Amino acid sequence: MSGTGNAKDGRGRLGAMVSGLAVAVGCVLFLGGFAWAALVYQPYTIPTDSMAPTVNPGDRVLAERIDGAEVRRGDVVVFTDKVWAATPMVKRVVGIGGDKVACCDEGGRLTVNGTPVDEPYVEQGPTAAGGKAAPASPQEFSATVPKGKIFLLGDERATSLDSRVHLQEAGQGSVPLSAVQARVDAVAWPMDGMIDRPSSFAALPGGVSAAGPLPLQLGAILVGVALILGGAVYGPVAARLGRRRTPAGGAR
Repeated sequence: MSGTGNAKDGRGRLGAMVSGLAVAVGCVLFLGGFAWAALVYQPYTIPTDSMAPTVNPGDRVLAERIDGAEVRRGDVVVFTDKVWAATPMVKRVVGIGGDKVACCDEGGRLTVNGTPVDEPYVEQGPTAAGGKAAPASPQEFSATVPKGKIFLLGDERATSLDSRVHLQEAGQGSVPLSAVQARVDAVAWPMDGMIDRPSSFAALPGGVSAAGPLPLQLGAILVGVALILGGAVYGPVAARLGRRRTPAGGAR
């Protein structure tokens, strides 16, 4: 008798081993990606339109758990401050400790330490008179942010109740860094994807924050799914192909 049967058995065992290894690695990546995401991110539901059009009422967002020291200008953060409300709120950081935040300059823009900031995330339709773009804030204001605090605005400037409402209070409407719980990284539902860091703040001292690890986590999960499915399918497909290649009458 020839060694054909043993060779085929060897190939079968190797295929089964590769298939099992692919499934095992896939499970590690899939479960590891989910576990990593659960440790780093927390889901929130947006309750109002104060951050439209960046996020809208009812949107489900993923917010990266961070320490207040990691906050940078341009970040959309989740925070709780007893002076503002007893529930988590979502606003955009436009000033950090030591900044002078004001609005508006001759072009209707927000300024930070005298530097105009373009804000593409703010809807600024034309005014009724002259066709000029609406200012970044309906009311003018100026505030100096104390050390260890941040100044926050909603992207929907016409209706947002933000630091501008608290300008007459201690700290001129600023919030302690310790009040920050998380930074919004992505809109999970509807699936609008990652929220970009505003490039207009990048030129200011301190720059903008780095993107969170969500793309890596999603990549690990997707690769894991592909390996699990590929490994599970490989065994039956290889066995079926092997049977088709076996000559009639078997080995002699």
